[in-house]
Amino acid sequence: MKKKILDAAEKCIETQGLTALRARDVTKDAGCALGSLYNAFEDMDLLILSVNSRTLARLHASLKDASASQEAPKETLLTLALAYLEFGTENPNLWAALFDHRMQPGVPVPRWHLEEHAVLIAEIIGPLSQLSPNLDEDTLASRARTVFSAVHGIVKLSLEGRFVALDPNTVRAELSEFVSQYLREAD
Repeated sequence: MKKKILDAAEKCIETQGLTALRARDVTKDAGCALGSLYNAFEDMDLLILSVNSRTLARLHASLKDASASQEAPKETLLTLALAYLEFGTENPNLWAALFDHRMQPGVPVPRWHLEEHAVLIAEIIGPLSQLSPNLDEDTLASRARTVFSAVHGIVKLSLEGRFVALDPNTVRAELSEFVSQYLREAD
């Protein structure tokens, strides 16, 4: 039953977005009673985090697959940025749910879910440490978060079509140029 509920929630988020997720609709699509949802998941937040866990696993696998053939750290970072854009473009609602979901006020994000997000930063740390072997661990982690934040911002604004967003036809080229420029400065 838990898998059916999770599958139904994932499908709803994927097709309609996070804001469309309703407990009654999920249980109806899963073919179970409303109470079954709360027997399987403590609350809607944990259901959403579980969907997000699946998405993070798919995103991580996509990043690893894309960068697996790259040996040079600069090419790896560029490939990671473009794979991140591609994943967000192909899975806009699931990708957005990773960053748009907020826990109830006063309720922290569970540690297990924070650790799942950390794999995204870890993919960046590897090639950055090759480019800057003299950086200490804390500085390297900060640098990786900065690179992730910059790429994420470009992708998020573009996918949302915000007024400062890049045109979908040019975002790939501009993202490549941005990362390449950052890497030239990092030398």
